[in-house]
Amino acid sequence: MRGTRRALATALVLTALAAAALLAWSYLRGRPQDLPWAPLDLGQPVGLFTGRKLAALADAPARCAVLLAQAGVRYEAVPARRPPESRCGYDSAVRLEDGGARRIALAPASVAVACPVAAALAVWEWDVVAPAAQRHLGARVSRIEHLGSYSCRRLYGRSGGGWSEHATANALDVAGFRLDDGTRVSVLRDWRGDGAKAAFLRDVRDGACTVFATVLSPDYNAAHRDHLHLDQAARGATGWRACR
Repeated sequence: MRGTRRALATALVLTALAAAALLAWSYLRGRPQDLPWAPLDLGQPVGLFTGRKLAALADAPARCAVLLAQAGVRYEAVPARRPPESRCGYDSAVRLEDGGARRIALAPASVAVACPVAAALAVWEWDVVAPAAQRHLGARVSRIEHLGSYSCRRLYGRSGGGWSEHATANALDVAGFRLDDGTRVSVLRDWRGDGAKAAFLRDVRDGACTVFATVLSPDYNAAHRDHLHLDQAARGATGWRACR
């Protein structure tokens, strides 16, 4: 019994020391977004816990909408969609609109996504996509081309098994990017190789892993050879992330 108490006390002390060290490190760097308890601010650079906080917005749709508005992201709330006798549908999806704080359009523009996906797309644009385009291509991305979000289906279109995140509009499949000079960067065509386009695509994939719960690319399997799958799957308290 005494040994158990000693071990528990040691664990509590170590936890407190780790929290204090994290707080001091964050304070010295001027990065409150690195703290797990700091409120999420979409306008701040990506921190250590940004991805988990974005995914957690699934349980706080009103808070998600407030964060979008505070960050200057223009959007339209989409009416709930609940097909009868189905596990599919959504309650708090939004349609991102042009203008405001975002500079990169979605094509097609009519797509509706779950609010946490929309919030992550805005952060991904600002902190990952735009800088990577300048770094590798010396250009600005004008459009993100996608294959859609909502699709009432199970994983990989199977007749049984788990439901896809697409079934609740909690995912978006990105097929490519259009630059302001008209150049297209395609996941299907440009992923392989050592050129600037391939480097850009890998950078935006890696950066997406910091703000989305799941990122699947052509490196994962043949089913993703032509797109980047981005979603905000709920994975409980541990918040583990899938990045391939």
